[in-house]
Amino acid sequence: MSGKHVEANQPDKFEFNNESLKKIETILKKYPTERKKSAVMPLLDLAQRQHDNWIPLAAIKKIGEILEVPYIKVYEVATFYTMYNLAPTGKYFVQVCTTSPCAIRGSDKIVNLCKKYISEKESHLSKDGKSSWLEVECLGACVSAPMMQINDDFYEDLDEQSAVKIFEGIKNDTLPKPGSQKGRKGFEPNKRLTLVKN
Repeated sequence: MSGKHVEANQPDKFEFNNESLKKIETILKKYPTERKKSAVMPLLDLAQRQHDNWIPLAAIKKIGEILEVPYIKVYEVATFYTMYNLAPTGKYFVQVCTTSPCAIRGSDKIVNLCKKYISEKESHLSKDGKSSWLEVECLGACVSAPMMQINDDFYEDLDEQSAVKIFEGIKNDTLPKPGSQKGRKGFEPNKRLTLVKN
């Protein structure tokens, strides 16, 4: 559950910055006034993006104020969806798919590399505080298994060599280009189909 229930240093206060406030204004215009509480998910996402990839309790309370709902209603949503992080994840939050297609294609090797390069345990920050990792259910890219998501980007068609390159990139802030690490375009077959003349 994306860092949930892990102790974190909680800030006493949270305020949305000017850029986020403008986005909130635009978001709220999409909902009738009496239904503005429906904007809880995009506001949680804004808070997470503004606060180093995690949502402190003070932000949950601030969203409750903006939407005029008890903050426990906001907290219920934040704890239900795995895309919201309630504890620090670091600059790079790595989610490794370990469902059947990825497992068959070697996601266990990617998990072992997470343990080696990031931290022995899931949802724990690396020693440098830069990253954390988590095993997750299907991320919807089964055809290019095994794969992982880092923040908003997918890294697909992984093997141990390409995964090591990614983990070293995390340490140096030089991640390779997202997408297939084999150079495959879209979901084309691994081997190009050709027409054979009769």
